[in-house]
Amino acid sequence: MVAMSLRYALLGLLSDGPASGYDLLRTFKHSLANVWPATQSQIYTELTKLADAGLIEVSDEGPRGRKEYTLTDTGLDDLRTWLTTTEPKQAVRNEALLRIFFLGVIPREQAHAYLAGMEERSDQAHEELRELERAIDWNDSDLSRYGRIALEYGERITATNREWARWALEQLPPEDE
Repeated sequence: MVAMSLRYALLGLLSDGPASGYDLLRTFKHSLANVWPATQSQIYTELTKLADAGLIEVSDEGPRGRKEYTLTDTGLDDLRTWLTTTEPKQAVRNEALLRIFFLGVIPREQAHAYLAGMEERSDQAHEELRELERAIDWNDSDLSRYGRIALEYGERITATNREWARWALEQLPPEDE
């Protein structure tokens, strides 16, 4: 399902206006990497597929082969259909929680270290999202508005994960028991 979601991420970004592959890669690195990371090769491969399918087109080609892509009407229709008729698959698999379920198998200090690591990673992820929020030049565009909403989701999830990890650490019995 990686390619399918990457497809719609690219169509969504192009719905805001034309962009080159480099522009799209930069947007991924600065805003979408937290929810859907993609490599340069994945993005360029998908752009070729989208162009072949008629969902985007090359609107300008500059020196050194730099291509600027534009969303076609067919691509916009496909994006709108995906947004309104497809339920995202939300698998209820969480490897971290599976490990936590079995932490009793390892020594208490290792279990403590695992949970403390979760707290630290959640705190770091939360701070990275806060920094991202401060660094972005927010405006009134739909992409900015809904991007801000998605960012808030990430901030709340990481804050909740951090608080939960703190709580979980408090649930461990003292070392002398």
